[in-house]
Amino acid sequence: MLILVAALTLEATSLLQNFFSRRGLMEEARMRAESQLEATRLQLMDATNQAESAVRNSIWIANWCLSYPDSLQSVPYRIVENNPTVVGSTLALVPDYSRRHPLYAPYVYRDAGRIVTKTLATEEYDYPSQSWFTKPLELGRGVWAEPYVDIGGGDVLMTTYSVPITDSEGNQAAVLTADISLSWLAQLIGNSQLYPNSRELLISRGGQILISTAYGQYVRTTIDEVAKEIDDRPSFARLVAEMRSNQSGSIQIKDDGKVHQVFYAPVAVTGWSMAIVIPDNEIYGALRRARIIERIFQLLGLGMLVLILRITAKNQSKYRAINEKKERMESELQIGRNIQMSMIPNTFPPYPERKDIDIAACLIPAKEVGGDLYDFYIRDEKLFFCIGDVSGKGVPASLVMAVTRSLFRTVSAHEYSPQRILTTMNDSMTDMNDNNMFVTCFCGILDLATGHLRYCNAGHNPPIVLSENEHILEVAPNYPLGVVPKVSFREQETDLEYGESIFLYTDGLNEAENSEHEQFTLERMETVLLQRRDAQAYIDAMKKAVTDFVGGAPQSDDLTILVIRYLNEKQSDMAERHLILHNDIRQIPQLAEFVETIAVEMKLDQALSMSLNLALEEAVTNVIMYAYPENTDGLVDIEAILREKSLEFNIIDSGKPFDPTAAPEADVTLDVEHRPIGGLGIFLVNKIMDSVKYMRKDGKNILTMTKKI
Repeated sequence: MLILVAALTLEATSLLQNFFSRRGLMEEARMRAESQLEATRLQLMDATNQAESAVRNSIWIANWCLSYPDSLQSVPYRIVENNPTVVGSTLALVPDYSRRHPLYAPYVYRDAGRIVTKTLATEEYDYPSQSWFTKPLELGRGVWAEPYVDIGGGDVLMTTYSVPITDSEGNQAAVLTADISLSWLAQLIGNSQLYPNSRELLISRGGQILISTAYGQYVRTTIDEVAKEIDDRPSFARLVAEMRSNQSGSIQIKDDGKVHQVFYAPVAVTGWSMAIVIPDNEIYGALRRARIIERIFQLLGLGMLVLILRITAKNQSKYRAINEKKERMESELQIGRNIQMSMIPNTFPPYPERKDIDIAACLIPAKEVGGDLYDFYIRDEKLFFCIGDVSGKGVPASLVMAVTRSLFRTVSAHEYSPQRILTTMNDSMTDMNDNNMFVTCFCGILDLATGHLRYCNAGHNPPIVLSENEHILEVAPNYPLGVVPKVSFREQETDLEYGESIFLYTDGLNEAENSEHEQFTLERMETVLLQRRDAQAYIDAMKKAVTDFVGGAPQSDDLTILVIRYLNEKQSDMAERHLILHNDIRQIPQLAEFVETIAVEMKLDQALSMSLNLALEEAVTNVIMYAYPENTDGLVDIEAILREKSLEFNIIDSGKPFDPTAAPEADVTLDVEHRPIGGLGIFLVNKIMDSVKYMRKDGKNILTMTKKI
């Protein structure tokens, strides 16, 4: 009984499987046939569209040439020459339209790769009686002719698109044509068997068989004549009727004791129709063989079951190995996260001994590692900082983040201009950006003594300045880093007052989404920032607001916030001294007196005073000699800022732009004969001063030289 039940179960399963398999194979055959029909239709449509366009685009030239009969031949020549799908073209005049040429039909066609010209105005051809000539004149519009073998013309199986040409008075004057050879279509149909014994059939709208591998090769034979030889005449008659009426579908036909599936569809605007005939045994032959094999496998079922159990045991071992590998990967990603977080400042407050600045930041990756970054450090009493967002997430973004942060540290260590910092970083990143990743970045330099902020933006979100009148900092968008090489970035500047903060963030903050895919938005951010807080309090309040808004929704992007609060009141121990000179070298001695007065006031030793005077004299002399055109009176403003631990000189002129710090450093190891002229002065200035920087502002050159006391 159990064997009978098992046998019945297996048989029922086999029958059910066979049913669905037959249906699936039939559906596959249908899809393959329809795909082949569609491919053929598209190729023919492309060829006919090109021919039609070639003719229509030449109508105006043909109209113009009617007044110059000798130039008529150039019209079909141009069509054939410029359109590879067109094998021949003619501009045939209406009989007796031209007194000089009662019958005139120059025919241009391709022959063995050459373009050849002959005339169709012969007694043998009689072009005025051809259907391609009479139909467009009769209908007054463009017409596709029935396919034909053009004896005396192109001498190939072709179809012709013809349009009537009228003269300026509206009289029918000529017919312009474009011929398409059908030899390529015959080759396509003959070589496109879907199954070993499948056959194809192509008929015209008049029922003429153009190409056939299904019922023998017919030349100028109609489908109605073939129908007389088919056993299943009613079904075949229905097939013929639907094909001639440009319908698509499928039908089953019996012929010679065999069942065939026929799929048919119109193939182009020409009115043709194509059918693909597939024998049933071609569709289901593999299924019959599969059933035999299936019987064998049923008998081997027990053995297969044992084999499956063994494979299952092996798979369990494999899954355990995969889980172990996954755990190791997660551990490595955690290590990568720790390394990434260690690359950015993460101890707050970062400068507990300083009272002039309050900084806080946070970085929350969406995955184990992320592509956001921030960084800051203090050099020469200036805070250098940046925030950035790498395109993408995960490991690739984290690697680009590490490169970007390293570039910022390396480049900013020798620069005082945010614009030059971002320019250098961009040039380096575009050179190695094989994966087309980019970084939005905001870079700033805050003078902690004055609150003056110079900044440059590279496609990043504009920061928010938190003061009594909270506002978004005006920024030039510029390109992100790594997109366009040698791009020019625009530098901007502003001033921060005591107690003002600058709030920087990545788009993971304002675009954070809740479960309904609503974003946190800039408006919600500004609501949180209304209340004045210290830097860390801003971070904590914003993180809580985002967490409450998002709820349990997964984090969609990395989130980074950097808050810088300026707390330095104007220094009371700072003093300023000024000396204004004309661009006259004879006024240089006043500079020595100016420096000596400052040295006495600041109690500097004689050696330092002489060094400062030498550096200042080199810089001022350079301005006097070269800043202004010859015989032009100009001023040089020397501003000295005296602080407790530093002395700063600002040399200001309104001359032509010139950055002495950009000049190549002099090679003092060479002897005098081999040393290039120039560069020694700025070399001495750099050796004496602790920092030298240049900027162009409001049409003025400003060279700032600082010496620590």
